[in-house]
Amino acid sequence: MPDLRAYLAGSWTVERVMLDRATGTRGSFSGTATFSPLPDPAHDGALLQREDGTVRWGSHEGHAEREYVWRPAASPGAMDVHFPDGRPFHTVDLTGAAADGAHWCSPDDYRVHYDAVGPNELHYTWDVKGPAKDLLLESVLRRAQP
Repeated sequence: MPDLRAYLAGSWTVERVMLDRATGTRGSFSGTATFSPLPDPAHDGALLQREDGTVRWGSHEGHAEREYVWRPAASPGAMDVHFPDGRPFHTVDLTGAAADGAHWCSPDDYRVHYDAVGPNELHYTWDVKGPAKDLLLESVLRRAQP
């Protein structure tokens, strides 16, 4: 991936399958993810990721949304992902076609694997383990057609 920012920019559909391995609860998220430039020029090429859609978790169904900020990293194929309040989350380096990342959120360990399947499809899987959580979250993003 020579330019991760250019690859991500735009709108994607999102399909996510969720499993709580401790309880057997299954869920899903269906919606959109938009990667758009932050309006403030001081952000030096940062993208705002905004997900919006419907979550189903056990018997619950409702609206869900979340945001992350992706900032350019050391190489054009990498970006640092931050929570909206500025705290670092993890780094994604897709200089190759796949990448692994991690985030420690005490007391649980979050591990992610990204796979750029092609110019219009990105897969990533979060494996969360610890005393508070035991989750598997598998996401497929496909570029939205204009």
